[in-house]
Amino acid sequence: MKYGYARVSSEEQSLDIQTDALNRYGCDLVRGEKISGTSRQGRKELENLLDFVRAGDSLVITRIDRLARSIGDLQDIIKILEDKKVSLICTEQPIDTSNAMGKAFLNMLGVFAQFETELRKERQLEGIAKAKKDGVYQGRKPDMERIAEVFNLKHQGVSNTEISQRLGLSRSYVWKVLKRQGELFAS
Repeated sequence: MKYGYARVSSEEQSLDIQTDALNRYGCDLVRGEKISGTSRQGRKELENLLDFVRAGDSLVITRIDRLARSIGDLQDIIKILEDKKVSLICTEQPIDTSNAMGKAFLNMLGVFAQFETELRKERQLEGIAKAKKDGVYQGRKPDMERIAEVFNLKHQGVSNTEISQRLGLSRSYVWKVLKRQGELFAS
C-alpha cells in the first residue's frame, strides 16, 4: 500500500496541491495536517501513519521538508520506517529509500532543510535585535494584574519560589518584577 502524507505550516495554507500530487501518484490513502514541521510534537496524522504502515508499504510525500525540518526528526522518522521495512518516496525529489542512491539524497536534503530552518531563526533574531535597537520592538506588554498578584503575595511574606509556583510563573520573572519594584522606589 502507498500512504500519502501532506503538511503545511499554518491554517491559512492549503493542502490541495500536495494531496492532488499524492493522489496522482497512486496513494491508496492520503492524510494531511496543518502544523509546523519543526518538530514531530503534535503531528497526530504523521504519528498515525507511522503506527499504521506495515512491511512492504510506502510512505509518500511531495518534498522532504513536508516530512521534517530538522535532521534529527528526519533521521528518527527514517529509522521508524526502516525498522518496519517501509520505504519513503518523494514525488518531487529523487528519493526512494528502497535504494542506496535515494537514501544518500534523502540525507543531503535533510541537512539542507535543517540549514534553512537555522538561517530563518538567525534572520528572525537579527530582525528582533534591530527592532529593539531602533526602539520599535518593546516586547510583550506587562500584565499588570499578574504584577499586582506578585506584589500582593510578596507583601504577605510569601517566598519568591512559592509565588512562582502559586501563579504558574517562572522564578526569574518573579525576581524581575520585584527587582523593578525596588528600582521604582529607589528613584
